[in-house]
Amino acid sequence: MKHAQVKEAAAALFNDQRNPFGAFSLGSETHHAVTIPDAVRRCRWIAVDINASAFGLYFVSPSPERARLVACFDSDYPGTAVATKFISGANGEDVVRHSRISTAPRWWADDGNAGSRQIFQSLAWAEPTAPLAPGTNGIALPVHADRGQCGLVVFLGSEIALSDDTLCEIHARSFALFAAVARIRPSDTGRMRSISKRELECLKLTANGNTSEEIAKLLKLSVHTANQYLTQSTQKLNAVNRNQAVAKALRLGLIE
Repeated sequence: MKHAQVKEAAAALFNDQRNPFGAFSLGSETHHAVTIPDAVRRCRWIAVDINASAFGLYFVSPSPERARLVACFDSDYPGTAVATKFISGANGEDVVRHSRISTAPRWWADDGNAGSRQIFQSLAWAEPTAPLAPGTNGIALPVHADRGQCGLVVFLGSEIALSDDTLCEIHARSFALFAAVARIRPSDTGRMRSISKRELECLKLTANGNTSEEIAKLLKLSVHTANQYLTQSTQKLNAVNRNQAVAKALRLGLIE
């Protein structure tokens, strides 16, 4: 299935009278607005359908120079899984560059399970990539949304069960899920305090992978002040840490 076909299938899932996040059920309720907990629950449904043990939804950072994935949520929500820290680091750089120009899924098998590798290799429209998290098996599905936003929906597990038809279905569902998450606005998540230009600058630099020390140097601030801006923006976005604040800012279009 090519890019346009996946997007068309995702649009059909989102716009018809079925649940865009679940299986093809005529009795499903249409969800016009979602929250992050809703999205986590629906991503878990997809994971169950392919026997994945973990999952994560990521936004691609805005910087073309420093390719990076920013986690919106994973299967440990509201916490952060260990695998997510690897995926959000240098391990994800190649697949980030790939996701900006292609929707072809990428898979890896790094736990020594020959059966998993055979299943992934049988998929006609998926390509191997370096492991996003060491010692794991998984598949990464590039997804796009309005305003040029792109990201990945990642599923992990040693017993993932996939066929070409199933892959096309879960990719379309992942597209619809990402589009719904990208549409969430402050009005859907409660009143949000105004964020200053400096706070947004610090968030954007964090999204690009800069440390507090690097941000301070770039903006000619003290490290203490840079951290203060990041703390303030995290609080205003009602996030639990700066990484979640960055993901929320990307999702809301506050940084691009």
